[in-house]
Amino acid sequence: LNVADKPDSQDICFVPNGDYASVIRKFKPNSFKDGDILDIKGNKIGRHEGIINFTIGQRKGIKIAHQKPLYVINIDASKNEVVVGTKENLIIQKIYLKELNLLTNVEKYNENLFIKVRSTGRLIKAKAILKNSNKEAEVKILEDEIGISPGQACVFYSQNKFGDKVLGGGWIDRTIANYLSTRLTA
Repeated sequence: LNVADKPDSQDICFVPNGDYASVIRKFKPNSFKDGDILDIKGNKIGRHEGIINFTIGQRKGIKIAHQKPLYVINIDASKNEVVVGTKENLIIQKIYLKELNLLTNVEKYNENLFIKVRSTGRLIKAKAILKNSNKEAEVKILEDEIGISPGQACVFYSQNKFGDKVLGGGWIDRTIANYLSTRLTA
């Protein structure tokens, strides 16, 4: 194929030489400013060299010794703070969906319901409440799952002896964890 030697596009493909940091430095220079690292109780436990170096769920590069592994739980750009906690603090308990596309009748959502939030992810037991004339949903996650973020797709499934059946899906607008609530911003 004529694209066989073309590099993979797994990063930000419109950035020259894959140097996304230079683009962010141009548009959001405060992303590189030193700031505080806090625990989930708000105690200052370290310093960082810019929020640009962190993503939610990150474990490596925090550079703080602790009895349990620490993960990035929240990034508050307005305060230039990074909040860290244990893996348990990342568990998502509830998600809110918008722009639903339902492929079956509404009663199916009260039965043996599962969701998938990554195409290669596992099916996760859940309970859904359809809202706003079935255009939105509140989904309670019944198994521990981390790494769910606003902007991702969520697909509904049912299971029976014949296999898995897609019931529909929507876009994740907001996530709720023990510690954190995140929302998709425009």
